[in-house]
Amino acid sequence: MPISEVLEELRFDADFIRDVAVWERLPAQPAQYADYPANLRTDLIELVRQQGYAPLYSHQARAVEAVLNGEHTVIVTATASGKSLAYNLPALQFMLNDPRASALYLFPTKALARDQAAGLAALVEALETDLPLGVYDGDTPSGQRTAIRKRGGVVISNPDMLHVGILPYHTRWVSFFQNLRLVVLDELHTCRGVFGSHMANVLRRLRRLCHFYGSDPVFVMASATIANPLEHAEALLGEPVTLVDNDGAPRGERHIILYNPPVIDKATGIRRSYTLETRRIAGRLLAGGVQTAVFARSRLTTELLLGYLRDEVAAVGGPPSDVRGYRGGYLPTERRTIEAGLREGVVRGVVATNALELGVDIGSLGGAVLAGYPGTIASTWQQIGRAGRREDVSVGILVASGAPLDQYVIAHPRYLFDTPPEHALINPDNLLILADHVRCAVYELPFAQGEPFGPFDDVHELLDILAEEGSVHPSGGMYRWVSGDYPAAEFSLRAGSGDTVVIQVGDGDSVAVIGEVDRPQAPISVHEGAIYMHEGQQYTIEALDWENGVAKAAATEADYYTRAGSSTTIAIEEEEESALEGDVLKAFGRLAVTIEATGYRVIKLYTHETLGYETIDLPAQTFETAGYWMSLTPDLVTQLAQQGIMVGKNNYGPNWAEQRHKARIRDSFRCRRCGTPEPEHREHDVHHIRAFKEFGYMRGVNDAYQDANRLENLLTLCPSCHHTIEAEQRTQSAMGGAANVLKNVATLFLMCSPNDIGVTVEQRSPHTRAPTITVYDMAAGGLGLAVRLFDLHEEIMHAAYELVRDCPCEEGCPVCVGPSAEVGSGTKALTQTLYAAVCGR
Repeated sequence: MPISEVLEELRFDADFIRDVAVWERLPAQPAQYADYPANLRTDLIELVRQQGYAPLYSHQARAVEAVLNGEHTVIVTATASGKSLAYNLPALQFMLNDPRASALYLFPTKALARDQAAGLAALVEALETDLPLGVYDGDTPSGQRTAIRKRGGVVISNPDMLHVGILPYHTRWVSFFQNLRLVVLDELHTCRGVFGSHMANVLRRLRRLCHFYGSDPVFVMASATIANPLEHAEALLGEPVTLVDNDGAPRGERHIILYNPPVIDKATGIRRSYTLETRRIAGRLLAGGVQTAVFARSRLTTELLLGYLRDEVAAVGGPPSDVRGYRGGYLPTERRTIEAGLREGVVRGVVATNALELGVDIGSLGGAVLAGYPGTIASTWQQIGRAGRREDVSVGILVASGAPLDQYVIAHPRYLFDTPPEHALINPDNLLILADHVRCAVYELPFAQGEPFGPFDDVHELLDILAEEGSVHPSGGMYRWVSGDYPAAEFSLRAGSGDTVVIQVGDGDSVAVIGEVDRPQAPISVHEGAIYMHEGQQYTIEALDWENGVAKAAATEADYYTRAGSSTTIAIEEEEESALEGDVLKAFGRLAVTIEATGYRVIKLYTHETLGYETIDLPAQTFETAGYWMSLTPDLVTQLAQQGIMVGKNNYGPNWAEQRHKARIRDSFRCRRCGTPEPEHREHDVHHIRAFKEFGYMRGVNDAYQDANRLENLLTLCPSCHHTIEAEQRTQSAMGGAANVLKNVATLFLMCSPNDIGVTVEQRSPHTRAPTITVYDMAAGGLGLAVRLFDLHEEIMHAAYELVRDCPCEEGCPVCVGPSAEVGSGTKALTQTLYAAVCGR
């Protein structure tokens, strides 16, 4: 069935169209061509014609011209717009002009590297010339590596291999570095956060070695659309860069549908499951013969949807193998088989995480269904852009979840269509990151006193510290590495990529690895008792060997899945700046964040009802970062407490300290839920079984605190169990609602992903000794988000107040304070009053 007919069926389906918030038709865009650059070789012009790439699109011609003129260049155009040809042509020209010339291609994933290697190899073959080309990554057999180093030519690798396997061994690459003419960094938009900050320092090390060997390569960067491509490219490279963003590639007609699952409980605002709605919609596309990609936000949702869609296909008589999964953790051979199946049309549907966002060639799909808002505008258009990669009609359908950003996009669709994509933020001068790379740099080459590194005219202070540690020896105006350590191997450019937990099945000689997860994710994904899903097959994690990084799994046919939860605690280590804004003290500084897996729920398939709850006993994960916090002044706390709106640690009535102590004695200083004894450094929490605010205590007006603080209403709990029970009983305070709103608004103001920031609420912070909300960078070391929040404090407070005030819900919803069923009745009114007081309204 042609996709136009499938779209017509959807348009005239009353049940479907009733829940469509927006159906936008983006008209086809004709191609814009340009003349060949005057400095492009005639044999390469002929190659372009022979391969069917003629004439060049306008952005291709401009980029080729700039690179051949020696300009560092960043190309920012849509998915499948031919960016690779814009750097392949200059690379070929450099090597045709000088057989000794070399080029280095860097791609963020091995799959993308090998896909691009195949494309370049086809051009070389068509030229009927012998230009060296090799892929040098972790999958390259050791026997081939020496040959690749000696041949030179185009070496295709990834940032991690450059960091740990090429730069430290530069003496084996002398000829390659001496003749390096071109460096390509693809998928520039992925170089953000911690990874981007590391990448900028890797490029500093690369350029330092190039200078040593007498070369000065041109850098070409390719990126999906981001808000600050030129600024970002120049921050990464530390040099002026030419921007090419006049996208001349054609695009077929595209239909964008924003679909909001129907409300099934008006009182609570709960909607029908977005995963089940995604299954239904994607199933209709597949039944209509539309090759479709389904994007999910997590590995768990990916595997759930894969199973659901296979059931859909089987129900209409199709082979379940027509639908495949695609995510991190799959073995390379599996991913390549799936990619080939998509290109050849054998695989009709794929359920993927954002691993498929990147530019791997998967052919021309007709539809993309997004199970939930991906978290950023850039990712949304990247995923939608995987369909309609040629000039045919395509459809992209966003199925909204109940999450705040999803519902915001549904309520404000122009945010998606008219707002520029997010900024890519890096902080390459983060001291922790910089110090690691200075260690690597001095290992690679001795540092001369006063030698610059990136923007720093002199890094002697860091080198002096290394000398004190004994890693570096200063003599004769030089710093030389003298330690037996190999510094590049001691840290990873990507969070956890060098420290994984592998999932094994079988015993003895029949052991097989079915996947892997980053160690920080292991307590959530492969804890003992977890249901791990791979290619639709369920596995029970029977044991987790934390020290050796091995999870033992066994195939199962369970009718449930598991979802783990975690708790977060923070410790403010240094307050860098603070200021009083009305009745709020705002501040930012350095803090330590500890995230601990607390337990997991057992959830029935399809109905999604909770069947049980089990605890997780694994090490907490701690990292240092930057944070912004706002605490309420004593005057404001008193004012709110008198209205019954706010309950901090000191507001549970005059007998609270005494009753709290009695409860802990009664419970033998152990958690009543899990039995954990109270540690020396921290007292356990004492929880009100019936929420304190429900008793209506007002200081100086009544003595309702006496009933609220009866021992029969108190329970001693460890922090993890306290967090879990409060979530289960849905008893968040006004501060909890305020934190939910603050995160939503901060994400929009910062134009960052929700995953880039975390939020915690403390009824009485040990640092401020007051009710406090802390927003912190999820990236270790920080990205500067906290400082921006500090500067934007007043605007954000007023926007938060207006968001709650203007939201049409009655008791709370995902867009404002959170669903009323989760935050508790009355939280919206309490939160609005809190923000009104903060804003002086």
